[in-house]
Amino acid sequence: MIVLRQHLGDELRRQRQQQGRTLRQVSAAARVSLGYLSEIERGQKEASSELLASICGALEVPLSAVLRNVGDDIALAELASAPVAPVRRDEDGDGGPRAAAGVPAAV
Repeated sequence: MIVLRQHLGDELRRQRQQQGRTLRQVSAAARVSLGYLSEIERGQKEASSELLASICGALEVPLSAVLRNVGDDIALAELASAPVAPVRRDEDGDGGPRAAAGVPAAV
């Protein structure tokens, strides 16, 4: 199962570490407790939109950029966990496999 708070925490941690900043520095700038920020980064707590805006402000990263990166990560996770369309036996008489109904055959 894809959990948004985990992907969001991973992205916030990545942004912070990329800047070479500590949890303490970001928590002070965002005015959020060190422990709570740590829980957000570990995906254990769900941050409100106001808190996310404050953390992004402290990181000097647009909230839209963080959300876009998280969206991309989730899209990749969805693709990785998507079931593969089953291949059915030849029913059209051409001798080759055929994709399941509603799924186009590979070209």
